[in-house]
Amino acid sequence: MPAVPSDVPVAIRTRGLTVAYRKEPVLQAVDLDLPAGALVGLVGPNGAGKSTLLKALLGLVAPYAGWVSILGRGGAAARRLVGYVPQRESVDWDFPVDVLDVVLMGRYGRIGLFRRPSRQDRERAWEALEQVGMAAFARRQISQLSGGQQQRVFLARALAQDAEVYLMDEPLAGVDAATEAAVLTLLQRLRASGKTVLVVHHDLHAVQAFFDWLVLLNRRVVASGPTAQVFTPDNLQAAYGGRLAVLPAPSEAGAPVAPGCQGVMT
Repeated sequence: MPAVPSDVPVAIRTRGLTVAYRKEPVLQAVDLDLPAGALVGLVGPNGAGKSTLLKALLGLVAPYAGWVSILGRGGAAARRLVGYVPQRESVDWDFPVDVLDVVLMGRYGRIGLFRRPSRQDRERAWEALEQVGMAAFARRQISQLSGGQQQRVFLARALAQDAEVYLMDEPLAGVDAATEAAVLTLLQRLRASGKTVLVVHHDLHAVQAFFDWLVLLNRRVVASGPTAQVFTPDNLQAAYGGRLAVLPAPSEAGAPVAPGCQGVMT
């Protein structure tokens, strides 16, 4: 498995990370080194443990074994370095709160739960909303937003954290074309500013076009490294097994694909 170059810091490191639900292993002995300043894709079949891995990195689920470090830190010190965008389906969008308040929640890690946001915190929240094109909706209830708009709000909340590492769970799933373009632009900006971004993604046609580094996961790490080295038919077959069909890539996709693989769908 390709190693992170010696002159590049490791942003995310795990060793022996194992997570079980009701004694059923979901992640098994996951060893990862992910480079700082990279846009990293995390792909694998349904049930592979992708969302669980993000939650384990955040400390939202306790590992059965192993450990995690973020930029060389562990525990609460590590969590303060991370911004998180959960799956949209996992959020209660009927909660009575407006868009600006949701984004301000991203500042609580810095100001504490029981302190009022300062003027500087509010300014940072407005800046984050502007970055995702949602400033005009700041006073709207989140239940009144479209799915794509809701996704942008959670991206803004993560941006407001001013994190060093961002974990995003399928930020492109089920969004409109305008939101997809906004998300992709944001990912590129984060990478250009030296941030590390780990993205759970499901569209294999776009993997080579989007990501510098790729992790193939199916409860264990099948492969991890520069996308061009990892995104191969053999590795994809090992990750997806019989659930992988090799099909012609749609002509409009425009993304390069692995030689001999011509696009894959699951």
